[in-house]
Amino acid sequence: MSVALAGRTPATFEIKSATLPLVSLLLKSPDLAALSRELQVRFGDKPDFFDHDALVIDLTPVAGLAVDFAALVALLASHRVHPVAVRGGSAEQVVAARAAGLARADDLLLQSPRVVQEPVRSAPAAAPAPAAPPGALIVDRPLRSGQQVYARGRDLVVMAMVNAGAEVVADGSIHVYAPLRGKAMAGARGHAEARIVTLCLEPELVSIAGVYRTSDVPLPAAVLGKPTQIRLDGGTEGRLVMDPLDIR
Repeated sequence: MSVALAGRTPATFEIKSATLPLVSLLLKSPDLAALSRELQVRFGDKPDFFDHDALVIDLTPVAGLAVDFAALVALLASHRVHPVAVRGGSAEQVVAARAAGLARADDLLLQSPRVVQEPVRSAPAAAPAPAAPPGALIVDRPLRSGQQVYARGRDLVVMAMVNAGAEVVADGSIHVYAPLRGKAMAGARGHAEARIVTLCLEPELVSIAGVYRTSDVPLPAAVLGKPTQIRLDGGTEGRLVMDPLDIR
């Protein structure tokens, strides 16, 4: 005879479903030495870029290849990100990832461009705008050489000059209502729709979603020292486009 046990809520814990914002790393190569070098180049001078963010590793490009997950976890942790799961990859990789303490998250939904189907006999639906970080961090003072400002998860507005040697970084767009002579990196976490706007373009480096241009390549006369908007054409595999702004 079966017996139904009375349901009881434990006094010491309660389990609920939860959601967590994650950073995603698309692993393109199992060469961890090369990965370490490139992480150091991009984030080595910004040790606070990540704030112990949880991260999921997308193994799709390296499916079937040998990956040292223990070393990969340690490498990412050294940059203040903490892998919690993997997605994609082969069954062998999933087993190895689990041995390194990583869960499987094949159902994880990553942000990607949406395709809007045109409805029949009705007005076309407006394409959803790319997710843009809310709000803006506003800086009223000039930034001197050696100073850095990072607008995590939002736009950055600088009302004064960004001098040579200074650095402004934002997950969203960057607006400088003065000369931009230092480094400006917008869309720092891959937001390809981010833009850089300044009243006087004289930068050491500009970057959007990792696509960058340094002062080693002379700027066109049409934008050098002039009001300019910089955008990314073609996504993260595209190129930077600089458009003069007519503010008269």
